[in-house]
Amino acid sequence: MVTPVLYRHAKIRKNTLLENSPEIATFGADSSQMEQTTEQSGWYALKVFFNKVFDIEDLLVRAGFETYIPVRKVEVKGEEFLRVKKRLALQDDTRNDRKYEPVGPRIYKREPVVTSLLFVRAAEGDIPWIRNQLEGKGFVYMTADRKRPSVIPDRQMAMFRLVASSGEDGLEFFSDERLVNYAQGDRVRVKEGPLKGAEGYIKRIRRDRRLLVAIEGFVAVATSFIPPELLEKV
Repeated sequence: MVTPVLYRHAKIRKNTLLENSPEIATFGADSSQMEQTTEQSGWYALKVFFNKVFDIEDLLVRAGFETYIPVRKVEVKGEEFLRVKKRLALQDDTRNDRKYEPVGPRIYKREPVVTSLLFVRAAEGDIPWIRNQLEGKGFVYMTADRKRPSVIPDRQMAMFRLVASSGEDGLEFFSDERLVNYAQGDRVRVKEGPLKGAEGYIKRIRRDRRLLVAIEGFVAVATSFIPPELLEKV
């Protein structure tokens, strides 16, 4: 997951993306200004305006970054399926419509669970370039003192993705603002089952005790009821 060598500013792998895609080359600084760095990468949160979250995701992926958007996947059917299938068939290498995800003969629409929220894995030295691309379109979340971009612990991200991507029935997503309405209980770990290893807090949500796993300050996912015998306190 961690890229040992990054390219500051555009963070483009020079022998692949930069040489083969003139469009991507315009995203960053001139190639003569790129510097190699061995900075450790981390996860950062972006707020994207104007329903452009998938466009920004595409830009970042093409520039060599790993991204993550918490989404629900809804199967596309009927006339919409035919329209989207034709649209995807006409795509070229300059842009991908990441709102839709073909899986075999089916097509799924990706619907963000928190509007305009996108996560990117980057070195802190790459953040100025990312902020430049977001100018007028969004921003990078900063620490409370506004001095540095707010880095998200890898463990929080891994636990959230484990649950959010599990495909389990009954998952419910919350923005950070909505969580204040629910009382927090014990911190626990799932011992068995498809969510084995997930850690979070027990919260009572609409009278049910549910496991809640959060990227603190941004988004959380609550499971359906998990029997107490499958949980252990941590």
